This record gives sequence, structure tokens and C-alpha cells, in this order.
Amino acid sequence: MKFLWTTILVDNMDESVKFYEEVVGLKLTKRFQAGPGMEISFLGEGETKIELICNENLKKLEAGSRVTLGFKVESLEEKINFIKGKGINILRGPIQPNPSIKYFIIKDPNGVKIQFAQQIE
Repeated sequence: MKFLWTTILVDNMDESVKFYEEVVGLKLTKRFQAGPGMEISFLGEGETKIELICNENLKKLEAGSRVTLGFKVESLEEKINFIKGKGINILRGPIQPNPSIKYFIIKDPNGVKIQFAQQIE
């Protein structure tokens, strides 16, 4: 079995696409209307894909506190500086729970936790 993507229901498609392109670094690969009041966007290529769905018929949704999407970065320090430069609040970290990894967590525009992690050799 192969994992295909993670779906996130969003309140504002433009804001969410911009976040995942500019902050996370995923490329928009597909964006289309899926019916009256519903739009879908896919971001990412290869093994890392996100599906965003904006449905005007749904009221504001809670993202939940139990989901975190993790993305690998080459330099945690560079990503922290980039995030701070964007004016995004760091929710937690940087944390180094063991000698082989360190990470920090932010939230996307919909409240989904995003973890940027650097593996240490």
C-alpha cells in the first residue's frame, strides 16, 4: 500500500496555497473547482503531497490538536530565520529530544501544526 496525500479542509484557499508554497516549499500542481462553492488544490510532487479543500458550505472548522505534518529541512537555523522573517509565530521549539534530530513547530493559517525537522548526523 502507498500513502497518497494528506487532505486539509481550509477556510481560505488563496491564503492556504500561499502558505504551503512560500513557507513549506511545496509546488502547486493542480487547482480546480469541484462543484458549486467547492475548490480543490494539490501541492507537492513525489512522495510529499497535500490536498486542500475549500467548501463554502462548511462553517469554520477546528483543525484539531492531534495532527502534525512534519517536513525535513537541511538547516533548522535557516528555516527559523525564514519563518521569523515572515512574521510567523513559533509555537514550540527548537527542541532536540535526542542527539539525532531537532525541530520546531508552527501553525498553518487553519491551525494545523507544521513541524520542521533537521536530522543530525
